[in-house]
Amino acid sequence: MLERLNQVMEDIERRLDGSIDAGELARAAATSEYHLRRMFSALAGMPLSEYIRRRRLTVAGAEVLAGERTLLEIAVRYGYGSGEAFARAFRGVHGVGPGEARRTGAALSSQPRMSFRLVVDGSSSMRYRLVHKPEFTVVGAKARVPLVHSGPNRAIIDFVRGIGRQVGETLEKLSDQEPHGILAVCDDLDPSRTEGAELDYYHGVVTSAAAPQGMATLPVPAGTWAVFTTSGPAPEAIQALWRDVFTEWFPSNPYRSRPGPEILRLRMSADGKAADAELWLPVEQQPVQ
Repeated sequence: MLERLNQVMEDIERRLDGSIDAGELARAAATSEYHLRRMFSALAGMPLSEYIRRRRLTVAGAEVLAGERTLLEIAVRYGYGSGEAFARAFRGVHGVGPGEARRTGAALSSQPRMSFRLVVDGSSSMRYRLVHKPEFTVVGAKARVPLVHSGPNRAIIDFVRGIGRQVGETLEKLSDQEPHGILAVCDDLDPSRTEGAELDYYHGVVTSAAAPQGMATLPVPAGTWAVFTTSGPAPEAIQALWRDVFTEWFPSNPYRSRPGPEILRLRMSADGKAADAELWLPVEQQPVQ
């Protein structure tokens, strides 16, 4: 997968002054657009669209300083419909407008070209299994919350605390299939996984029973799931597991992520400082090249 990601990086460079379609990039890399965006975001720490924008404005900045084309010609060359739109985007990346940059020779920011490599130290192994699961339903309390990459997610913590013990006990009794028990289920999240992006969060269970009044339901189609386990300090061990799945497991295995909810089964220690976690991610096999 990393070899194909690096080919995507080369394709982007060749198309900076033209149209760049993420679907075409994904097809050339023999994967899905969904998985390409997920993998890139996990490895690069920014959405694919943001990387392309920054690379374009980096190259455009060099042309602005060179002074061989008019600012409008440069704007059109890099996909901006007007000088005003180009100036706003330029200032957002470089902190100065293109006209001022040309007049003063101001120092500009630069987004380096990216490439990816896998570092294997052999110090640990990931515990996982594959589960082929028929369609099922998640039932529980639902909230719209922001994505937090590092540290506690206060919106989720406050939401769960406000649910009430009785509701939790009712849900626990409804759990009748794997993964068992109260779950943290995230759905409807943009594959770029931008910090602060909103997602649907369910505090619920997988069940064949009807939803109690006031509870939300999430139907989930049949498919394959990769199930990962970890133990350690909370939330650091769980966040490290998410990172390692995308930076180590996916590049080393013939699977790709597919659209669907991401499910976390969490069991906290008595003092609340550590946890045992089981992460369920929807996957599918990569097509054979």
